Amino acid sequence: MGRPRSLLSLTPCRLATALVLLFTGAGLAALMRSPAARRPDATTLPYELVSTFSIVAFDPATGDLGVAVQSKFFAVGRVVPFAAAAVGAVATQANANTTYGRRGLELLAQGRAPEEVIQTLIDADPQREERQVGIVDATGDAASFTGNATLPWAGGRTGSHYAVQGNILAGPEVIDAMAETFEETHGDLATRMVAALSAGQQAGGDARGRQSAALLVVREGAGYGGFDDRYIELRVEDHQTPIRELQRLLDIRHGQLSLQRAAMVLLQAAGASDAGRPRLLDDALEAGTAATVLYPGNGWAWMTLAEVHLARGELESAAAAGSEALRRDPWIKTAILRGIAGSTRVVEELLANGAFRSLWVQIEAR
Repeated sequence: MGRPRSLLSLTPCRLATALVLLFTGAGLAALMRSPAARRPDATTLPYELVSTFSIVAFDPATGDLGVAVQSKFFAVGRVVPFAAAAVGAVATQANANTTYGRRGLELLAQGRAPEEVIQTLIDADPQREERQVGIVDATGDAASFTGNATLPWAGGRTGSHYAVQGNILAGPEVIDAMAETFEETHGDLATRMVAALSAGQQAGGDARGRQSAALLVVREGAGYGGFDDRYIELRVEDHQTPIRELQRLLDIRHGQLSLQRAAMVLLQAAGASDAGRPRLLDDALEAGTAATVLYPGNGWAWMTLAEVHLARGELESAAAAGSEALRRDPWIKTAILRGIAGSTRVVEELLANGAFRSLWVQIEAR
C-alpha cells in the first residue's frame, strides 16, 4: 500500500485550493464534520515521521545494553527502542521501519557485526534512504546509518561502545553534544544515556520541539521476578519536558534498585558474615539512605532503612525511619501482621521506642 498523500504531494494549484479551504471557516467546519476527522482510519492517517535523537550503548563493566530516545512525537518508546541482553540494542527512526529492531537483534544473535546487520537490513528495504538506525552489539561494536532522504539536519556518530543519531535536528551540534557527554559522564549506563539526551536537548534537540522520551536497559535475568531482561524500562509518552520527566522516573527506578540491594543483598550478606559485617552494614546504610532519597514516597524503603539501623544497633535512628515508613504507607502494618511482607521481628524491636510504638498503635490494620 502506498503512502497516504500529504499537502506536500499536491500540485501548486491544488495546494493553494486546499489551503484556502482549510484555513477558512467553511473549510474548518467541513473538516470537523468529516467522520475521518473524528474517527481516523488506519488507511487515511497522515504519514508519521519518528524525527528524533537517540543513543544505543553498551557498558563493558556490567554487560548492560540500552537505548535512550527523545522526540517531538507521541509515545516514541513504542517505535524506536529494541534491545536484548547479551545480544545488542537497536534504535530505528525517521521513517521508522520497526522490523529493523526485531530483525536486527536476530542478526546480531547470529554473530553478525552491526555494520553487516545494517547493510543486510537496508539491502532488503526499498525505502532505505528514508530510514535511520543505530546498532550496538554485546561487545560494544557500534554502527549508525542515515538515509539520503531523511529530513535535515540528519546524521550520526559512533564511538567506543555507542552510536548516536538523529534527524530534523537543530544541527550537528546535537549529535556532538550527545557523544561527548556520554563519553565524559560517570555512572551506570542509564545515567550516562539520559545525560546524553539532556545534552542533545540543550544543544537544540529536535527542531520541532519535544514531546516524548524513552529509556530501555537490558541485563540477563534482571527483569521483574528474574523472568526477563528488562532491567530498566521507562517511557514518557507526552510531556512538556520529557527528558526531565524521564530523569525523575529513572531516579525512582534507581531508588528501587538501591532498596533491593540494601534489603536482599547487603543485609542478608551481613547476617551471614562476621568478619565482613561492619563493611556490609556501612554499604547497606548507604544503599538504604539512597533509596529513601531517590524514592521517598516508598514506605518500604524507609522500613528497610530502619532494619539497617537496627542491625547497626541504632534504635533511635531505626525508630525514626520506621515511623516515616508508617506515615508514608500505613498499609505496611497490615502487610507485616498478615505475613504478606516485612518482618515482625523488626517491628518487635522498633516497639521498644515510645514514639514508634505510639504511631504503630494509632494505625488501624485493614
